[in-house]
Amino acid sequence: MPESRSRKKPAYVPPPTKASGPKTNPRWLVPTMLGLMLLGLVWIVVTYISGSKYPVPGIDQWNLAIGFALVIAGFGLTTRWH
Repeated sequence: MPESRSRKKPAYVPPPTKASGPKTNPRWLVPTMLGLMLLGLVWIVVTYISGSKYPVPGIDQWNLAIGFALVIAGFGLTTRWH
């Protein structure tokens, strides 16, 4: 009985990895992150102290939502920090 030819597959060579140094943060990241968190905190404190009249008069408790959105945006930027 004839024997089939064996197929020779080329040996797997993994792609070369990039020799990158340590990752660095963009210069704007940390000041923006801290600025958003502090601005949100100040916004919330001013809203509580003024009885929801300031920083934007007329929107009452939505001032709290704006303050928390600023804080959450600041925390969202922390995920990009190396």
